[in-house]
Amino acid sequence: MASGISILGSGSLGNSILIHNAENGILVDAGFSRKEILNRLNLLQIEPSIIKALLITHEHEDHVRGSRILADHLGISTYLTDETFRYLRSSNKIGEKKVLFDPGSPFQIEGFNIEPFTVQHDALQTVGFIIGTGDHKIGIATDLGHLNRLAIQRLRGCDAIVLECNYDTSMLRDSERPFFIKKRIMGRHGHLNNEDAINAFDEIITEKTRFIFLAHISLECNSYELVRNLALEKLKIMQRTDILLNVIEQSRPLNTVWI
Repeated sequence: MASGISILGSGSLGNSILIHNAENGILVDAGFSRKEILNRLNLLQIEPSIIKALLITHEHEDHVRGSRILADHLGISTYLTDETFRYLRSSNKIGEKKVLFDPGSPFQIEGFNIEPFTVQHDALQTVGFIIGTGDHKIGIATDLGHLNRLAIQRLRGCDAIVLECNYDTSMLRDSERPFFIKKRIMGRHGHLNNEDAINAFDEIITEKTRFIFLAHISLECNSYELVRNLALEKLKIMQRTDILLNVIEQSRPLNTVWI
């Protein structure tokens, strides 16, 4: 059965990714309002009823803004780590149904194999996910300051990889953002810059890789065109022009990619 990747949007104003087939789907993060998520699903002609679970990567608002209302509206369980749960419970961001998981402990939802793994980010217990759909694996790591060996190992060899490409170093340094924010973003628990993300292609792309999605791109300290050009040049050098590259925007969903 074909696997669909429908990215509803990505950036500091909201993140949400649907991994699905024709019948069932898993939503990774709900960083938009319930209304906006439903609107974007409608634009993609996807019925919300196929969503069987919500996975949370971490507690930051751009990943959980609509989590409680959406989960309760759809009657689905929210899957998250214990530390993330305790924080979101205190801020009333969790729906009635919840399932806790440990990073590194795989589990299944409606035929999807879920492998959470720890990534380095300035949140309580941030995770990425490898989602197995039959013969395919989709790797998701959208918020991390550094690609450590664990993240590289997990992402390596996935059919499709969703990877953060947040900022251009020069643009961030020249921006009017306060120094402490620049330092946080550029730290090993901040966000991934263009150079580090794209250079990681050498380690995470294998013969099996067919799709790359670059996500969480800063509207102030990066540009979609710059990211696309840098990534395409890298793929050309690697002689992997067969890979379909998608640069994810904040304001609109990406048309479903089927693998």
